[in-house]
Amino acid sequence: MATTTIPEETTNLDNYPPLFRHQNNQTLNTNPENSSDDPVQDLDLFPVIDLQGVTLNPHEKQKLLVACKSWGVFRLVNHGIPTNLLTQLENQAKEIFSMSFESKQAATSNSPISHFWGTGILTPRGTALERGNQLINWVEGFNVPLGKLSQFEYQVPAFDSFSVLLQEYGNHLSRIARALFEAMVKNLDLDVVSSKPYLSEETGYVRVYRYPAKSDADSGLGMEEHTDSSVLSILHQSDGVSGLEILKDDKWQTVNPLPNSLIVNVGDMMQALSDDIFKSVTHRVKVNKERDRVSICYFVFPTGDVPVHSSSYKPFTYNDFRAQVDEDVKTIGFKVGLQRFKLTGNQH
Repeated sequence: MATTTIPEETTNLDNYPPLFRHQNNQTLNTNPENSSDDPVQDLDLFPVIDLQGVTLNPHEKQKLLVACKSWGVFRLVNHGIPTNLLTQLENQAKEIFSMSFESKQAATSNSPISHFWGTGILTPRGTALERGNQLINWVEGFNVPLGKLSQFEYQVPAFDSFSVLLQEYGNHLSRIARALFEAMVKNLDLDVVSSKPYLSEETGYVRVYRYPAKSDADSGLGMEEHTDSSVLSILHQSDGVSGLEILKDDKWQTVNPLPNSLIVNVGDMMQALSDDIFKSVTHRVKVNKERDRVSICYFVFPTGDVPVHSSSYKPFTYNDFRAQVDEDVKTIGFKVGLQRFKLTGNQH
């Protein structure tokens, strides 16, 4: 099979999406009121959960319950992912992002992996969703449906290697998500016979993000504030470059990367399943003036046609939820989310 070689060297402008090439010193369309907030930076604030203790230690189970109720996010340690796998993933991601934009486009053409930029809101096929207001986020990424990776061979060696690493990583993440979900269900005494319909491994995908350095970093966001539509999202932050912020008690708090830990956050589907006991955390990403930030996030969802039953919401499936989100983004420019399905209160 013929292979395509990666250019030995590209300039920053070459590997930026064209949309970004003329904007590195221009103001992006974002919310200046939210962007100007000074985040709290206290590493000791965030709950830390030991995965090995979640299934065995009652104290750890209680900590998990409190973290999901009060924060909607926590650090996860003793997760069992080999350090060398995380290092390889980071290095491979950097190599791929350093390719020219045109090379990245060509490598992902007609493949399961899709290449996106300017927004984190994607269609089910992984392409950027057109929206009512053209808010531009300073982000570039790859959307990776894990269940389809083994069905495709890439002509670019870097993508073939990355695909193999992502499959291995995905196996670890599905194991972690399953253990956490089962612990959450038991904590709430939810009447869930099997986790499979609500935490379907077939729906799992990884997004690999790059937030390019921006000299005027205060003028825009890498990702606007949002909640995840998932059951759970599991994030690996690399390079020691911070940027992730969560909204807690009306204050933005920076979630700094710590070695050998993952960040887990509750998504919209878990909030609905828990009858609003667990909170889908609002978060955003700020960009760095000097260094790119790379992160790798795993998302998992219910099977699309399985009803989500909750005393707080009218019955809906994830397919219903996704269709409503897509419609809102196209017509009003942003995701409304669970509020659309509330049984009482203002749904608009």
